[in-house]
Amino acid sequence: MSAVSDPVSDYLSRLRNAQKADHRHVDIPSSKVKRAITQILLDKGYISRYINVDDGKQGLLRIYLKYEASGTPVIRSLRRVSTPGLRRYVSARELPRVRNGLGIAVVSTSRGVMTDKEARVHNIGGEVLAYIY
Repeated sequence: MSAVSDPVSDYLSRLRNAQKADHRHVDIPSSKVKRAITQILLDKGYISRYINVDDGKQGLLRIYLKYEASGTPVIRSLRRVSTPGLRRYVSARELPRVRNGLGIAVVSTSRGVMTDKEARVHNIGGEVLAYIY
């Protein structure tokens, strides 16, 4: 089994693939950053809930996906911004607005992982991990 070189990209790909296959939930290997991103998705209403599953190793995140009444996924797009080969750092004044404020940018800051709006309130920049809308 090979190691994943970009865990955040793997996380986003698993969510994207599960939604395209109309799965109700997806299991993803857990980490602190993935848990923080999942909590942001829950707080912003992109997923219905998640639970931590103990598998005897690092643990799993079981994420329950959210769909509209018509069957389309609530999450329209998941895009990785900063990659291991090209990190994207921004200052507090340069924080991006995703879809003119309708989406969120997930930012890793010195105070933890948060949305672009929260980072603006705290006036801190950081590494832009992903765009979600």
